[in-house]
Amino acid sequence: MSELGFAIFGTGFWSRFQLAGWQELSGVRCVALYNRTRRKAEALAKEFNVPAVYDDPGKLLAAEQLDFIDIITDVDTHSRFVHLAADHRLPVICQKPMAPSLEIAESMVAACGDAGVPFFVHENWRWQGPIRRFKRVLDQGLIGKVFRARIQYSNSFPVFDNQPFLKELEQFILTDIGTHILDTARFLFGEARHLFCQTNRAHTDIKGEDVATVMMKMASGATVVCEMSYASRLEHERFPETFILVEGDGGSAELAADYWVRVTTEAGTHAERCPPPRYHWADPAYDAVHASIVPCNADLLRALQSGIRPETHAEDNLKTLRLVFGAYESARTGQVVACG
Repeated sequence: MSELGFAIFGTGFWSRFQLAGWQELSGVRCVALYNRTRRKAEALAKEFNVPAVYDDPGKLLAAEQLDFIDIITDVDTHSRFVHLAADHRLPVICQKPMAPSLEIAESMVAACGDAGVPFFVHENWRWQGPIRRFKRVLDQGLIGKVFRARIQYSNSFPVFDNQPFLKELEQFILTDIGTHILDTARFLFGEARHLFCQTNRAHTDIKGEDVATVMMKMASGATVVCEMSYASRLEHERFPETFILVEGDGGSAELAADYWVRVTTEAGTHAERCPPPRYHWADPAYDAVHASIVPCNADLLRALQSGIRPETHAEDNLKTLRLVFGAYESARTGQVVACG
């Protein structure tokens, strides 16, 4: 199979890890970088041996032979570049969150659908090794029918230090980490029927919310609570780990600190540690998250090569965004919101 060539649009904080993740895979090669500030693109190109740099996306598309585009720009520019890809009949991958509103996201999906262009979303959280292992445990049915679950991502990690633009977002934690956590809830437990959300702002120097609690009634009948916070100073913090507790009519399963998966039934408790793989280019502070880029990219690459949809195609990610923006509506109105 021939090697696929692609361009990255956006060379900010996340791009170097995304590019390093691509370079772990065979059959794909980054041939060009675009960034509106050319020197940032030049620095990344030098580090990763990317041959071409542009500060004009139109010139890049005119000059390069591409198989797809990977968009890693600010969320407010995603729609512009996805529509540009659709106009050029180029498959496109977009970072989460797909768009700043559900309406814009739906227009992006429609544009690619009308153009017959594959549109995927880089939603990597569900690809974390410990979470994938936890999903396999649930699928084995050892704890019976699930009736309640809790997904917790709460810590005081100084996320604003290396991504200061997050302070300026009117909508923060639900669009930033909420897209990940609510997508993980869908991955583990299926679709939601109703949700209720409350939010808070604990940091006084930010515009958006940094605490959110979402309770969902799933189509399966289970209740799933998602807790998210960047304002929780705890005795034993494990950023960026996600903790999960699931109760079923035959037992319980837990993804606990330090990547321990525990399954408790009437026969007792079985414990297994499932740490993520380590990559030399990953920031140790983001270990599990950065490691998940590689299998996510591998799934997207298989889809581009085979024509079979990946897990995180854009139509699927719309379902996650409906939960995200439904949560904002619930927090604003104080009402339960129907999903789907």
